[in-house]
Amino acid sequence: PPVVRAQKEGDDVGYLRIGSFNEQTNDGLKKEIARLTSEIGADKLKGFILDLRNNPGGLLDQSILVADAFLDAGEIVSTRGKTNDQTSRALAKPGDIAAGKKIVVLINGGSASASEIVAGALQDQERATIVGTRSFGKGSVQSIFQMRGNFALKLTTQLYYTPSGRSIQGRGI
Repeated sequence: PPVVRAQKEGDDVGYLRIGSFNEQTNDGLKKEIARLTSEIGADKLKGFILDLRNNPGGLLDQSILVADAFLDAGEIVSTRGKTNDQTSRALAKPGDIAAGKKIVVLINGGSASASEIVAGALQDQERATIVGTRSFGKGSVQSIFQMRGNFALKLTTQLYYTPSGRSIQGRGI
């Protein structure tokens, strides 16, 4: 099944359901937004509902691309480790695929990791209204270190932060 499903809600709202973040998520989102905008009519379209409920996450780069699709500028997410050289920031590029139309993001306790990054970025940048229950709170980055023999060690090495500096880990959105 497609990772992004979309349909009209009433006459003037587009509903987009993202089940997870894989290699097809951003392209699927763009395709469905274009289809819904054409079907509803750009002048009639009031906005989009982005449903991330029970979305367990997935690829970080895809969550950044999805958030960036709705943002013109600003930070999307930062990761911070114990030292300054372990800090990185993802910034939005100009261009809002929804042309400034209203966005509502649906989340719940099953929304985790990459879906929390999208919700947190759109909330902190005041681009979307978040509706639902507190998300899962999976805001950590794991690194895998190969060991001698057939062993590997998986350690939490960094945490995700929303643009306003909130840690997602253990707190959720």
